[in-house]
Amino acid sequence: MILSVSGVILLGVIVFLFFRKDGLKISHALVCALFGFYLAGSAIAPSIRAGGASLASLLGGLKI
Repeated sequence: MILSVSGVILLGVIVFLFFRKDGLKISHALVCALFGFYLAGSAIAPSIRAGGASLASLLGGLKI
């Protein structure tokens, strides 16, 4: 658990720096994919999933 949380934080900081400094390249996309896998295994994953479902529901309910 501690390792996955620290991995999520480290990879999140790296992804943020890649976005701000260089733009996103192929090697950077690999780090983003690793970040996603570590994030999916962390304790915050159910909250992110619920937030995504809520946002999808909200957007699906909009009538244009």
